[in-house]
Amino acid sequence: MASRQQASRQGWARWLYSLALYALSPLVWRRVWREQALTHSRWQRLGWVPDTPAGRKVIWLHCASVGEVQAARPLIEALVARYPDRPLVLTTMTATGAERVQVMAESLEKKGIPGEVSHYFVPLDFPAAARRFVARLRPSLAIFFETELWPNLLRACERHGVPAVVVNGRLSPRAFEGYCKIRPLLSDALSRVEWLAAKSPADAERFQALGMAPDRISVVGSLKYDMTPDDESLKRSEHLHSACGERPVWVAGSTHPGEDEQLLEAHARLRETLPDALLLLVPRHPQRFDVVARLCQDRGMSVARRSRDELPEPHTAIYLGDTMGELLSFYGAADVAFVGGSLVPVGGHNLLEPAAMGVPVVTGPELANFSDVAETLREADALVEVTDSETLAGQLVRLFGDESERQRLTRAGQAVMSANRGALTRTLKGLECYL
Repeated sequence: MASRQQASRQGWARWLYSLALYALSPLVWRRVWREQALTHSRWQRLGWVPDTPAGRKVIWLHCASVGEVQAARPLIEALVARYPDRPLVLTTMTATGAERVQVMAESLEKKGIPGEVSHYFVPLDFPAAARRFVARLRPSLAIFFETELWPNLLRACERHGVPAVVVNGRLSPRAFEGYCKIRPLLSDALSRVEWLAAKSPADAERFQALGMAPDRISVVGSLKYDMTPDDESLKRSEHLHSACGERPVWVAGSTHPGEDEQLLEAHARLRETLPDALLLLVPRHPQRFDVVARLCQDRGMSVARRSRDELPEPHTAIYLGDTMGELLSFYGAADVAFVGGSLVPVGGHNLLEPAAMGVPVVTGPELANFSDVAETLREADALVEVTDSETLAGQLVRLFGDESERQRLTRAGQAVMSANRGALTRTLKGLECYL
């Protein structure tokens, strides 16, 4: 009751937020215009989705993009298997996320897992669009993944009697500092959340500081530790590994502008010692694929591209992973993995994906988004940390020259994964009372 009264007092923050959204709507609409899948109507962005027939107990899970869909995979599979009579609707903000949901749905069907999985684009957080979406979808439960806290969507859920929960809740120190500047708005949004499953005590404390009621927060751990590679990724990984041959292979995944240049410099240094070394380079965003390809060619390095169904040849210096949804396969095909977003101030990406594929993990210093995971790996001596292209090249030379060290790092990473599993079980238990 207290949280509802607090939300009522802070409704002005959501009103101002909505007013700002309407004022910026031309820019907002232009930003999402390019995020389109041919199978989806753009009207979904305004909440125009098909009406759900009465009596169908839809479970709605919202993930921001492809990375969150991949991280949510254990939960998605568990929900479909445990509640096969309840349609599962996934929403994403991006077209790449939509494509990943489609691939995942096809994979579940091949596995013979019963259940119905579909995808819509999440509506823009205009009040009318949010109300329309929830009214037409008629979910029995709304699940928001990580930090997808949309004030008007959460308000619409409350108005229609739909319980809203947050799973794998995380809030990096950097994000927390930003949210503190709009605390009244976040407090209003969090007051609509029935239950928040935080991935660490530190995350729970940050959510509480923003206004989340302590008795509605549970620390369950990170779902990322419950990730297991799917058969399709393993098969693609084995195929690519065979195509690479016996040469030294390292992968750089989810890379960003300003980082690719450093990685190419490190690769050039590595090839001075190991001339046949191959880099599997996987940029984070598809709009950068051609840019990165030209960057490699400007450096005088021969490039093969996955999107063209090419495979690395003996003279190939760089194999560009310019497709979506195949990062795990690239990780598994390499001897060493560098996780991007960590040599530039992005905050890093999922360090556990290469560990799950049995590959030593290397990272730069920018780890704000995964500081707790990094600390866990660090404590287990399962993480190699570098500061720039020079130290990265030095560590690559060291690791390629020491197979026993690579094997030790692999075992340590997999031990961390095994020791920290269990978030999925605790999350499902917390969701039971709503399902």
